[in-house]
Amino acid sequence: MNPKTESAAAGARKPRLALLIATACGLGYLPKAPGTFGSIAGLTITALSMWPWVFARTPPYLTSKEHIVRLAFGILLYQLILAAAIAFPGVWAADRVAAYHGQKDPQFVVIDEVSGQQLSLVLGFGWVNWKYLALGFILFRAFDIWKPFPARQAESLPGGWGIMADDWVAAVYAALGLWIARAAGL
Repeated sequence: MNPKTESAAAGARKPRLALLIATACGLGYLPKAPGTFGSIAGLTITALSMWPWVFARTPPYLTSKEHIVRLAFGILLYQLILAAAIAFPGVWAADRVAAYHGQKDPQFVVIDEVSGQQLSLVLGFGWVNWKYLALGFILFRAFDIWKPFPARQAESLPGGWGIMADDWVAAVYAALGLWIARAAGL
């Protein structure tokens, strides 16, 4: 621990719930590539949350274009609610943990990767099949590491917003990549 972390830890109560959320149930403590494991968690959450729709048998009367559009809209709405349920507690937890440890963006905080990965797959409709899930994962990791404009600038936002926002920008870039891949027929 650095001296600043030790002083914060000595004077404040450990934010256990915030640590549980910010580290994605401890994934952030893995010694190698914690961000990648956070992204895998986001991918897993997205894939598992789609099981009811992927494995449900579609009744014959729901095969019209109107019903398919309604179903797709319902799935998208459900996924966006799930994204918000990860993102907003993530901002709170990242803020609390960063303040407690006296660091701007601690490496063990991986809820930003979980949220960003999930958002990239939702916005890019990466949950449609396994190829888009894999491509969405690769694109998100690439953009998260590269941090194209304005991701690096988003890191300067205060507290948990800065920790999370750069990953949301990477998610938008990854989603655009998924849309381009789909338009190209991949």
